[in-house]
Amino acid sequence: MSFQEPTVLECPFDFAEALEFDPELDALARRGPVSRIRLPYGEAEAWLVTSFAGVRQVTCDPRFSRAAIVGRDYPRMTPEPIVSPESINVTDPPHATRLRHVAAQAFTRDRVAAMRPAVDRVVAGLLTEMAETGPPADLVTHLSVPLPHLTICELLAVPEADRDELRDRTMRLLATSADARQTAAEAKASLRAYFAGLVPERRRAPGEDLLSTLATAPVPEGEEPLSDDELAVLAVTLILSGNDTATCQISDIAYVLLTHPEQQAALARDPGRFPGALEELLRFIPFRKGVGIPRIALEDAEVEGTLISAGDYVHVSYLAANRDPAVFPDPHRLDLERPVRPHMTFGWGGHHCLAAPLARAELDSAVSGLLTRFPTLRLAVAPDQIEWDTGTIRRFPVRLPVTW
Repeated sequence: MSFQEPTVLECPFDFAEALEFDPELDALARRGPVSRIRLPYGEAEAWLVTSFAGVRQVTCDPRFSRAAIVGRDYPRMTPEPIVSPESINVTDPPHATRLRHVAAQAFTRDRVAAMRPAVDRVVAGLLTEMAETGPPADLVTHLSVPLPHLTICELLAVPEADRDELRDRTMRLLATSADARQTAAEAKASLRAYFAGLVPERRRAPGEDLLSTLATAPVPEGEEPLSDDELAVLAVTLILSGNDTATCQISDIAYVLLTHPEQQAALARDPGRFPGALEELLRFIPFRKGVGIPRIALEDAEVEGTLISAGDYVHVSYLAANRDPAVFPDPHRLDLERPVRPHMTFGWGGHHCLAAPLARAELDSAVSGLLTRFPTLRLAVAPDQIEWDTGTIRRFPVRLPVTW
């Protein structure tokens, strides 16, 4: 066990060069599985765990608590904490178990399978509009942005007139610049207030939508039903997730395939290979910067030979864990034939993304549909002319001009 005073590394994690892996994060992971870091915002230093085994331990060990960060100025990437204190993302068992039990009912295998035809119809409609617009076309505008947002808004039955405003609020909440703090706080409050207004309506007159399902879900014996406020925060979490991972990954996966034309052509010839290839693409692509929500050690604990003291903040890097050579040989190489192994793109343990089955369905539908509909798809500009997002925690092209 390591007891010497560790070197504290300043980690802005602001690298945003296309989809290259952050060299600072890579170098840090090579130094060892546990490092001491300081992030751009927050009151204190934190430990950062980068190995697959270490991340798995921290995310599954009840001695590391997310709930304990509530009310603290915890180390983070954004000026305003993204999550609300009541969010499912900052709860521990048994409260987290209760929330996840209700939310998980919305994303069972059968329910997502039932959603798939609707997702396919949205994809087909968006691709038809893109084809009618004619080349060149911006894939971000035509597919990546509208599909996840339309899907989650459809599932929550958000009125069409409100959808653009909800997306704008979501984007303000993901900003990383210091001067965005006030607007981010306002965006979070307005999102929460919006759904707080919808929940009572859905309790009174439930429909077939996801929010109605959550509001009227049966409660296990001995548990309390979710309050209106808990449901509103859960809806905000779903909106954030719907506009984050899937939006980035549609564009990112398309970019990776368009810059690896041989692999793109192989998948276009055999779309049945795509589900397996998707897992490698998800593992390989660094779709966000740095780290997310930390935990606090409730007692002294050892992680990968390093002593972490009670009260210390602990961050994990799913990005680094996905490049751990002990689990993924030659990890910095994209290999669409790589045997499928569990990766950490959707998190791990008690905070694994509940909506991951829906995200996979969206990505499979979008990318396989794109390759089938446009088998000669290619970039309309040189890769070095593509503009990338640099103002949020996400990694994705602001525009992705394509032709066919």
